[in-house]
Amino acid sequence: MPTSLSKAFRAFVKLSFICCLFVFAVQAQSDLRPLHLRVEYKTNAFVDAARPRFSWELQSAVPNQVQTARQILVAGSVTLLSNEKADIWNSGKVLSGAVNQVEYAGKALASNKTYYWKVRSWDKNGKAGPWSEPAYFSTGLLQQSDWKAEWIGYDVNALSVNKNYHLPPCPYLRKETAINGTIKKANLYVTALGLYEFYINGRRVGDDYFAPGWTDYNKRVYYSAYDVTGDLKNGKNAFGAILSTGWYAGYLGYALLVGSPVTHSFYGKVPLLKAQIEIEYNNGKKELIYTDASWKAATGAILEADILNGETYNADLEPEGWKRAGFDDAAWKQVQTYPAKAALPLQLYPGNPVKIIEEITPVSIKEKSGKYIVDMGQNFSGVVRLKAKGKKGDTIVIKYGEMLHLDGNVMTENLRKARATDTYIFKGDANGETWMPRFTYHGFQYVEINGLKTKPAVKDITGIVMSSATPVAGRFETDNEMLNRLYKNIVWTQRSNYFDIPTDCPQRDERLGWTGDAQIYMRSAAFNSDIAAFHTKWITDLNDAQWPSGAYPVYAPLPVGANGRAAIRSSDTFSPGWAEAGIICPYNIYKMYGDTRIIEQSWPYMLKYMAFLEKRSKGSHYFAEGSFEDFNPKGGFGDWLSVGRKTPPDMLATMYYNYCALLMAEMAGALGNTNDADHFTDLSQKIRKAFASHYTDADGKLKTNAAAYGDGKGYVDGHLGFSGHTQTAYANAVYLKILSPENLMKAGQYLSALVRNNNNQLSTGFLGFKPLLPALSATGNSNMAYTLIQDTAYPSLGFEVVNGATTIWERWNSFTRDKGFENNAGMNSFNHYAFGAVCEWMFQNMAGIQPVDAGFKTFMIKPEITDSGIHYTSAVYHSIHGKIAAFWKKDSASLKLQVTIPVNTRATVYLPAANTGAILCNGKPVVNSTDILLKRKKDQRYTIVEAGSGTYEFTIALHY
Repeated sequence: MPTSLSKAFRAFVKLSFICCLFVFAVQAQSDLRPLHLRVEYKTNAFVDAARPRFSWELQSAVPNQVQTARQILVAGSVTLLSNEKADIWNSGKVLSGAVNQVEYAGKALASNKTYYWKVRSWDKNGKAGPWSEPAYFSTGLLQQSDWKAEWIGYDVNALSVNKNYHLPPCPYLRKETAINGTIKKANLYVTALGLYEFYINGRRVGDDYFAPGWTDYNKRVYYSAYDVTGDLKNGKNAFGAILSTGWYAGYLGYALLVGSPVTHSFYGKVPLLKAQIEIEYNNGKKELIYTDASWKAATGAILEADILNGETYNADLEPEGWKRAGFDDAAWKQVQTYPAKAALPLQLYPGNPVKIIEEITPVSIKEKSGKYIVDMGQNFSGVVRLKAKGKKGDTIVIKYGEMLHLDGNVMTENLRKARATDTYIFKGDANGETWMPRFTYHGFQYVEINGLKTKPAVKDITGIVMSSATPVAGRFETDNEMLNRLYKNIVWTQRSNYFDIPTDCPQRDERLGWTGDAQIYMRSAAFNSDIAAFHTKWITDLNDAQWPSGAYPVYAPLPVGANGRAAIRSSDTFSPGWAEAGIICPYNIYKMYGDTRIIEQSWPYMLKYMAFLEKRSKGSHYFAEGSFEDFNPKGGFGDWLSVGRKTPPDMLATMYYNYCALLMAEMAGALGNTNDADHFTDLSQKIRKAFASHYTDADGKLKTNAAAYGDGKGYVDGHLGFSGHTQTAYANAVYLKILSPENLMKAGQYLSALVRNNNNQLSTGFLGFKPLLPALSATGNSNMAYTLIQDTAYPSLGFEVVNGATTIWERWNSFTRDKGFENNAGMNSFNHYAFGAVCEWMFQNMAGIQPVDAGFKTFMIKPEITDSGIHYTSAVYHSIHGKIAAFWKKDSASLKLQVTIPVNTRATVYLPAANTGAILCNGKPVVNSTDILLKRKKDQRYTIVEAGSGTYEFTIALHY
């Protein structure tokens, strides 16, 4: 063979060998691909945790696929990451199935730095999948010493001219600075005591509203972070801000209504700004621009701005060009600095900021007595954006309401002391003027506009829907249109009230983070949206508000006066069913997202609360009648707004005491704290025993000493009052797991009898309705639960729907089409999520999606399918592991159940058929399916299968 040919042949063989290796490598690589990368629940966001947690989901076409190992790379640049040179952290191959709550364990993170990361996973066969697409996270200012900015403000309190409310104008602040050089990166870190909008060179920074949120400002102040690299330019740059009183110095809650000595300015009197821009140039040079005494201040067009009372804007007073470089601010005053505030601890905002999440168009505009009534077609939280023409000085007054009186006028009585009015004064632009309030919001469906010269067109008015931007997680649908409307109402109510904190209502002079409402609704909220970051923020608020006694308050944040006492409610106010939010809410974050850090952070507070309960029980492990008589209202709020006999608050308190002990035991186990797990397990057993002895008779019937309440004969205000034999009592006894196995089914019988004897209707309030349907389902009364969810007579959620509701009402009979408003409009919210807690039952029982392990690593799909008139149900829940779906449809011949199980999880599926021969899985007899595992039956009503990732369609012949 010629030498030249020999060399060519050898080269060909070598090339062929390399190609074969490449093909083999490609074929050998798994298709297991990470996606939806997040850090601290957020995508490509700022963080300030020293050990931030990574999470991702997995995608694979292979059934029953799991992750057996992982590798995370973190680098200081995209280039380094692309070349797999992890200069910050290379985790190496870690044998683990965890794809969330994975803690960073690399080099110490630096402030004001962007880090890039990616991850890959090994599959069930030990093959590595491809690297994920790169993601990044940026650090905020991790040390308090990183802050060079000063708190600045401009005291304009003396300029308030309103006779009924203290409403000073908004301070406008500005500074110009020259920048010389090519900018590589620039980040803005900004916060306020109050609310702020920040501008650079005329552009509003960010799309957040009501930043930096509401906290106990004496314990922590949150800041926001923004990449502003593209907003800066060479030469003169203008920086500006507008401040508003917000929650810091504005009106809060119902303080004015009840005659509190403090009605506004709970935390301070002057809104303040603190801002710092960190600039890095291409040549490596760094520069800081920050708030200090050199900034200047004035007032402008916003004459009044208050969250509860609304905004007044005089367009003619807006300083032309004040947000841009070159503006003449010679007449502006120097700001004041506030060194006394320098020690306030600053932390990066951990929640989901309030944003505009939707814009809606009115469904009608009607003229009435010279004013215009606008129907937005949906009750929501936000404001309106208005386009109109007017002469200089012409004034438009905008009022908001949730409902109309029967005469067509907007109903505002339920706003109580909240003025909830926006006013716009024209500057006289011939081309028309557009305006939207920025420092207030309202809960409304109807808008009353006074002062327009001509009728507005529909296109001139836009409903601006605002909410904390929690990612959508759930979807639910049935063949019952009333239930579909009900689910929409629940979602809209959640949007309206998840507004930095979980408020009770968005319209009246309240808007507080009531703990009872929050804890009963939280599981429902998690099925609808990803609330992990949102509730991480609010649980911190709740811990900050804990009373020295260990009790959690009835709402958080908790405004306090100068003497440290509650400024609206009396000091140390506590209510059973409300205070337990301090334990139930962290537990739900753990259960739904597998988050143990929230337990670690809340553990000292939770232990303190359990010690408070133990002390209050005086060693008896239950609360006897009269234990809470010193509370106002007596016994706490109890089953708020129930329509039947009242359930003793002491009985409910004992049930919650047991439930908290059970949750504490489970959470202690999750932390590996066996001593506390054993302690709380033992405590639960003691509580259950004491409860049975005191509150249960020989037949398992719940009892109480009614003479301990009211007038001594069981009467309250002349009406037959407290009884242990109520729907609320049995529903909570079952749901809160305080009954012995032998009494559990008896409780179900008593509960179903109470419903049946009440014309198959409920009689519960806030604490009783949430567990009512789950308790019926748990005791074999699913048909009755379906009857209640489909009821449209008073009292029921369906009653609200048929009476035109687009959100959940506070009261069962807030309004009827024929009678109008039946209750005192002084406490009659039409946007109150508490009764929407039935959503939990809709997902967990109708669709059957229930967590087993924390974070849905394993879960159950066990739909309750009855002869209730519902023929199909479809639900989707996007868990932290990925999409879970359950769909069932029934006709006269068969039942179809389709389930989707995310990669790296397993589900136990309950098929309502005893005979496996009647079941097909993806078209094949279930007994022959290789993708699922038949399990031994514990319940003869079901065939139980276990399955890994994939989509499975089961067909069950009903007449096999």
